[in-house]
Amino acid sequence: MGFTGKSTYTAGVNLPELAEDVGDLVSIVSPYETPLLDALGDPMHAATSTRHEWLEDELLPNSDCINQPGLADGALNNVVMAVNDGSRFRVGDQIRCAGSPEIMLVTLVNGNTLTFTRGYGGTQKKAMVDGATLQILGNAALEGAEAGDARFTVRTRQSNYTQIFSATVQVSGTEAAVRQIAVDDEMDYQKTNRLRELLRDLENTTINGVAPTATPQGSSTVRRTMRGIIPSLTSNVLDPGTGYVPANSELSEASLNGALRMIWEASGSRPDLIVCGGGQKRRINGFIQTSQRFSPSNETYKNLVSVYESDFGVCRVVLSRCVPPSMVLLLDSSRISVLPLMGRSFQFKPLAVTGDYESGEIVGEYTLELRNEKCHGVLRNFNP
Repeated sequence: MGFTGKSTYTAGVNLPELAEDVGDLVSIVSPYETPLLDALGDPMHAATSTRHEWLEDELLPNSDCINQPGLADGALNNVVMAVNDGSRFRVGDQIRCAGSPEIMLVTLVNGNTLTFTRGYGGTQKKAMVDGATLQILGNAALEGAEAGDARFTVRTRQSNYTQIFSATVQVSGTEAAVRQIAVDDEMDYQKTNRLRELLRDLENTTINGVAPTATPQGSSTVRRTMRGIIPSLTSNVLDPGTGYVPANSELSEASLNGALRMIWEASGSRPDLIVCGGGQKRRINGFIQTSQRFSPSNETYKNLVSVYESDFGVCRVVLSRCVPPSMVLLLDSSRISVLPLMGRSFQFKPLAVTGDYESGEIVGEYTLELRNEKCHGVLRNFNP
């Protein structure tokens, strides 16, 4: 379902303050002006306050890092090890150092210090180094044992502010009365153009917008602005040469696939949208160029990638002029919504007439809800 500017919860509801609903016009315009918003579709609910809040939670972590400065590479018999956060471990955990075949069994947890059995189950002992990742495979409880201490995560409250988008339309009495070439109604024509501009601005703000550093709720002198996708992402911000992303100045399939892998490992999420500008879209199209085959009977040359499928997700490739030329966004659309404030989806309100003209204002108020930012990522600093 395309973007109409409404939430599905309020779609079709005749709110008394709406002078003229322009939702139908938005749905016609949006596939061309706002490709990302159209790919996201309408949200399931509307915002009910200028500060829109939501709760996020995550599973208990199942890995931690060794914190043992000076640990010798040959310490094969070391059975006591310090870690960054001992609360992640329990007696009975089977653990493994990343990349090692050795399994160890935790026998004691004392603060951030673990005591364990090396080479558990006959596995081969391997050296460990400071900073290495310890993975928790699972816990083995004793038969008939008392219940252990409850463990839980604390939900966090996230928020974003709504932003008002508005444009004024004014047509003189003469302009409305004269016959126009290819225009039946000048007021409708002006409303359509201004709405196109507002939709363009909404998509641009959804991607790039930032909130003010002070008084984010707005005031008589501070404009309330919403925080966009790029400023909201902090975990999976990947430059060439970081993580699984090769140190190449141009976007490659290895870079894209490596970024998807990192997001999957960090969150378990499989992004389903790749959003980029024209230059990076052409490079994605080039992924298949060397493997294309054409016969003499082919009269059409096609070099287009609309869907990229990897082990870490099936992604629709969306071309948006609002994404910075050096960036590629990797998004999980199920965790992103662009919400109207209740009763404030795009609408046209006539203004008071004090002269020989008709005037009105197209106005809408929207915010971005981006949940679980670890489930999204951005590749940046590639050649445009």
